[in-house]
Amino acid sequence: MPSEKILEQKKAIVADLAEKLKSSCAGVVVDYKGINVADDTKLRKELRESGVEYFVVKNTLLQRAVKEAGLEDLEPVLEGTTAIAISQEDHVAAARILCGFGKKNKFFNAKAGFVEGKVISEAEVNNLAKLPPKEELIAKTVGSLNAPISGLVTVLDGTIKGLVVVLNAVAQKQSA
Repeated sequence: MPSEKILEQKKAIVADLAEKLKSSCAGVVVDYKGINVADDTKLRKELRESGVEYFVVKNTLLQRAVKEAGLEDLEPVLEGTTAIAISQEDHVAAARILCGFGKKNKFFNAKAGFVEGKVISEAEVNNLAKLPPKEELIAKTVGSLNAPISGLVTVLDGTIKGLVVVLNAVAQKQSA
């Protein structure tokens, strides 16, 4: 039986982890076995630069944290080597970076994930990774909203030019 001090430390870790899970918009659970220190360092740097928190955690502690955070459907994948990446702002960053890393390193793969409190499968994590960055999606949306307005301006411009041509022709006939 662990000492009271160790038990309290573990409870604090679980509570902190559960709070991080609750406040995150998205996260990915990965199997990291076989990763070397150099690759791990590069991966952590890329994740940190994208605002993604990444850490290795004991399965038993993560199981308690996901229960507390309402993500119980993650429990079946919490076995073997487990690391988790969570993002507070970008829904796609963790999945994109980790799945990209997994393509280069066959031993490294996503187990599952979550988006806005809903657990998603490994396949859904891979699909999420294929989405473009948030800024690109916003630009595409704004562009598609702008297209009808641009079309209207072009039509009106053509109509006005045609009207000017007709008015000039009428004015020339009247002066002749």
